[in-house]
Amino acid sequence: MSALPSSPAADRNKQPILEALTRILGEQGSALEIASGTGQHAAWFAAAMPSWIWQPTDADARMLPAIASRVEQAALPNLRLPLLLDVMAPQWPSQGPAFAQEENQKFDAIYCANMLHIAPWPACAALMAGAARHLRSGSGVLITYGPYFEDEAQHGPTAPSNLAFDEDLRARNPAWGIRRIEDVVAEARRVGLALRARHVMPANNLLLVFGA
Repeated sequence: MSALPSSPAADRNKQPILEALTRILGEQGSALEIASGTGQHAAWFAAAMPSWIWQPTDADARMLPAIASRVEQAALPNLRLPLLLDVMAPQWPSQGPAFAQEENQKFDAIYCANMLHIAPWPACAALMAGAARHLRSGSGVLITYGPYFEDEAQHGPTAPSNLAFDEDLRARNPAWGIRRIEDVVAEARRVGLALRARHVMPANNLLLVFGA
């Protein structure tokens, strides 16, 4: 059997993110993961939080077989097979029946790591709009993780590593780049979501929690 694709960054950050999630989330619920990539986070979180149903997804259909193999390898009853989901699509998921709109079938959490800086800016508005549609009313939370630019007067100088990373991203694709947290919060506000918490994470990343 060939080795599954693996992200060294996902392997490094999965435990710090898990520790944050266990403080943020309740004892049980259902989570939708956007941009699951290799599926490492999905398998790690589902194993550590057995009372949470975890639904991985990705916009790249080429990643789905690898995620499915990781799911099958994990053999966890609370870890679902991956679905194709592009946040820009008019319905989620992008293929197959749309997620049910009934209140008791929405998600308690939507989790999205390291997507906003490697996607065109309109993907942020699409993520927020989709989260507003699919979060459980009143209690559901959207959790995003990754690098952000912040007001330096309030939070101090931007880390040189993030400035270099942003320059590299924009050289690779002008539509990419580290996003200003104020701009992300503004897109959330347009659909009725507000920034509820900001958690400082290793390697100059942040974990942001949005809710209605």
